[in-house]
Amino acid sequence: MDTTTVPRTARPSPRALTLLAVGATALALTAAAATPLNPAPRQARADGQRTLTVAVSQSVDSLSPFLAQRLVSTTVHRLIYENLTNYDAKDNHAIPGLATKWEPSPDKLTWTYTIRENSTWSDGKQATAEDAAWTFNTMMTDEGAATANGSFVANFKKVTAPSPTKLVIELKKPQATMAALDVPILPRHEWEKVGDYARFNNDKKFPIVGNGPFILTDYKVDQYVKFKPNQKFWRGAPKFDELVLKYYKDGDAAVAALQKGEVSFASNLTPAQAASLAKAKNIKVNDAPGRRFYALATNPGARSKDGKKFGDGHPALLNPKVRQALFAATDRKTIIDKVFQGHAVEGQGYIPPRFSAYHWKPDADQRIAYDPARAAALLDEAGYKKNKAGKRVGKDGRPLDFRILCHATDPNDKAIGKYMQEWWGELGIGLKVDCLDNVSDPWLAGEYDLAFDGWSVNPDPDFVLSIHTCAALPSTPKDTGATDNFICDKKFDELYAQQTAEYDQAKRADLVKQMQSRLYDTGYMNVMAYPNAVEAYRTDQIRAITTMPESGGNLWGQDGYWSWWSAVPAEVDDTSGGSGSSTGLVIGIVTTVVLAAGLVVFVATRRRSTAEDRE
Repeated sequence: MDTTTVPRTARPSPRALTLLAVGATALALTAAAATPLNPAPRQARADGQRTLTVAVSQSVDSLSPFLAQRLVSTTVHRLIYENLTNYDAKDNHAIPGLATKWEPSPDKLTWTYTIRENSTWSDGKQATAEDAAWTFNTMMTDEGAATANGSFVANFKKVTAPSPTKLVIELKKPQATMAALDVPILPRHEWEKVGDYARFNNDKKFPIVGNGPFILTDYKVDQYVKFKPNQKFWRGAPKFDELVLKYYKDGDAAVAALQKGEVSFASNLTPAQAASLAKAKNIKVNDAPGRRFYALATNPGARSKDGKKFGDGHPALLNPKVRQALFAATDRKTIIDKVFQGHAVEGQGYIPPRFSAYHWKPDADQRIAYDPARAAALLDEAGYKKNKAGKRVGKDGRPLDFRILCHATDPNDKAIGKYMQEWWGELGIGLKVDCLDNVSDPWLAGEYDLAFDGWSVNPDPDFVLSIHTCAALPSTPKDTGATDNFICDKKFDELYAQQTAEYDQAKRADLVKQMQSRLYDTGYMNVMAYPNAVEAYRTDQIRAITTMPESGGNLWGQDGYWSWWSAVPAEVDDTSGGSGSSTGLVIGIVTTVVLAAGLVVFVATRRRSTAEDRE
């Protein structure tokens, strides 16, 4: 799937190799920084166009919002389509998007949204409630259209548009995410022509019709995605003349391009890259608490909703003692100190500490600490004892050898994989690190034992919890579901259903914490770290830009479109006011929002896929 991932090697030890690699990278960057790296700004092309170029390391999986699951893809969709609601750049509270207000009935089973009258599609047609109703109804009735975001509409009973400005959603039972429906609304007049939503990638006809702050004008696989400002966007047009997401498979190449002024922004920096860029002229490094987790995922036995099993996951991982042994043999502190070099927080629960209301940590008796002796005892209890050669073998004589999926572009995966080969090797376990450019294919096929996993988590955790429900499994082995790694646990599902319908914030938070506790105890996921968002941009190209949240927030992978919409070119005088804002500046929006008493809900996330994460 779209996670993050792994490594290998011989002598010297993995620790020495990791330190050598980090040192070499630092020396290379320092040497590069010593040369004429900061020429005149290159934000303007020969034709006078002011271009904002963002380096990305993730491949677009689909330009269809019905299918897209990767962070880069959902970022694209936030730029070109409006959701019903958005999230304030200051503190993530729900604010108007395509809808100007929303109100529940007393029993909270019917929600009425007022659709704004000043939103138009880029082809000139009016965006209406009918577009929203069609989008949701298509997801409710077409399995292919529900691939990415089906969990949002699973509880919908009926969706209608009584008028161009009125959308009515009837629910089967209360749903606490109704101000956080992270679903791009599509233009019906364009999309109803599509035949097979499960196969349509929306990547053949440009420009793509949308109503967001940008219009997608061109796309080349693993090369670039190009946008121009939507001059008719109701919130105001972006200030740059062009936005380009430019693909770099190699992180060092992206950093070099940033140093030369060929790109304006780069994210997912290594500690060595960040340290070097912090000393460079005209470059600002942003090191903020992250909204994602970095985990080790095990294959629990790939299966589909029709009950069929597939893939080739190692059967030993079906034993909880084996999973617990692997986690007890993984030193999180070393990962934080040696790999992330302090640019991360040690992992515990599923929701990062940035979202304090939902963050959970195991108690002392429940916590699986780094304890190789305990790991060895658990393996003995599970029936995997060492033979004369020091290898762990089962009763069938089969050695305990695992494969782990790793993203080839992720240096963290590779470094951690080397440590794990050493730690687990001392226990008699073999580990092959499969570093691939495309981890999605073997992941979806269930052809893996373990994988480095990572997801961006939004303020409302509903979506990132839904990917571990039985409902997220693929319908058949040939289909693609919304599942992360095929987890299907009845107790987890019961808790998920309860939290979805709970409007009391404290009670809902408690249920979410119980879900994390259950996920922890089943042992299918081991959250190792919460990485910081380490990124940088050129101040001679970008004069001002908005972080999210306002205090200590990130730029890449936001819950809204604030960073790129607000970015002000370095040479622009913005004193007259406009769409841009300085870093961390609150974007003023005056509006009336009618919410159920005590309801404070935000949004959910998406997926994965490279050196950064899945969203």
